[in-house]
Amino acid sequence: MILPVTPLLADSGVVFAFQHSTLEGKAIIALLLIFSGISWSVMVDKYLHLRRARRENALFIRRYRNSRAPLDLYREQRRYAVSPAAAVYQAGARELAFNLLGSTEVDETFAARLQTAEPAGSVALSSVRSALERAVGEEGLKLEAQLILLATAVSGAPFLGLLGTVWGVMDAFSGVAVAGQASLTALAPGVSGALITTVAALLVAIPSMFGYNFLITSVKSMTVEIENFAAECQADFEHKYLKTRG
Repeated sequence: MILPVTPLLADSGVVFAFQHSTLEGKAIIALLLIFSGISWSVMVDKYLHLRRARRENALFIRRYRNSRAPLDLYREQRRYAVSPAAAVYQAGARELAFNLLGSTEVDETFAARLQTAEPAGSVALSSVRSALERAVGEEGLKLEAQLILLATAVSGAPFLGLLGTVWGVMDAFSGVAVAGQASLTALAPGVSGALITTVAALLVAIPSMFGYNFLITSVKSMTVEIENFAAECQADFEHKYLKTRG
């Protein structure tokens, strides 16, 4: 039973094309709809995550620069759920505390022990630098997580649509050959049904492409920001705690 459609949809030919697409074409369209749902879910989720991370980054970096000593925020142990800058700082500060105090534990004696700690040398500087660089890499990977799904939708959806179109056109010409009627009336429904898979594929790939480009640019920008912050932390740590004794 064919349901009635609005004049707009009927005039557009979308419903007509879908009704005359092959079973394989409809299966490909269903797969593309799943891809579309995943792509939009990733884009919305990643956009909200990056916006929150940028807001928490700004808050944390401002608090860090307003603190009296580089390890003050580490001593407070305040949680920042999605701030990459806070995660990088925690990794560097934890390594620094271990080199200065022999322990990463923060208790009521932490400040007193820190004041009496001996300045660390070049080996400690190297280990803190490595911890900061490792944390920057890990946070960069977290920021890029799930973007591979968008890249796959951008590159894979058009090929799925092309597969459906070629398959549908092949079936359409085969049907004409079997019927023995080489007329436009006999050929048009099959070709129309074949082309709708390409349309569906483009409707998946185009938004995914714009979303991917926007998100990857935002991720690269935030990665540069946390790299600069890591360099700032390293300089502050070295200036305050990691002076090589002569």
